[in-house]
Amino acid sequence: MTPHPPKMPDSTDMPLAAGFTPPARHGRGEDAQALFAGSLFCSVTLMLYAHAGLLTGSTAGAATLLHYWTGISFGKIFFAINLPFYWFAWKKMGREFTLKTFVAVALLSALTEIGPRFIRFDSLDPVYAAILGGLLMGTGCLFMARHKASLGGATIVSLYCQQRFGIRAGKVQMAIDCTIVALALFVVPVERVLYSVLAAMVMGTFLWVNHRPGRYVGH
Repeated sequence: MTPHPPKMPDSTDMPLAAGFTPPARHGRGEDAQALFAGSLFCSVTLMLYAHAGLLTGSTAGAATLLHYWTGISFGKIFFAINLPFYWFAWKKMGREFTLKTFVAVALLSALTEIGPRFIRFDSLDPVYAAILGGLLMGTGCLFMARHKASLGGATIVSLYCQQRFGIRAGKVQMAIDCTIVALALFVVPVERVLYSVLAAMVMGTFLWVNHRPGRYVGH
């Protein structure tokens, strides 16, 4: 009778290293505060950009241009323009990511609608707006990425490329955003486009440095 080969231990059989604690899952309350805070930060950024005459990339940039051309509010256009990306997110990133992204996009759309009632700017330097806005937008997107969510559009694509191919999300985001902003050369002054490219580079660099594969273990 041939003896069975010895069973090789798998990761579930191995004892945890001394002092190692497995990462805890985010609770619903933690997810909710991250989605709200991230959406709020990004909505403030869009108000900064609007006052300083700057543009942003991704679907937010496209929605801004369409807002200028049609007069329809940014929030309504932004919500509608993201709808096709949910199919891609559902197929490639999963149900949880898609549902959280839908909530985040809806929150941002609502916050940009009501935000001007609570915050106004008398004077705002465009360089300051580009740097502050890029950091705020990057922070908001980072909050969401660490809680399996995004603001749709290019952010979905950039997170997918990092997850699937190991290309840092910040690199992809920066390339897409700068390309979209550069296309605005056909409709807005060069100076505004250059400030907008600076904002996109600040945001992309922030994500590039702070959102690396394997660095954050919460889920």
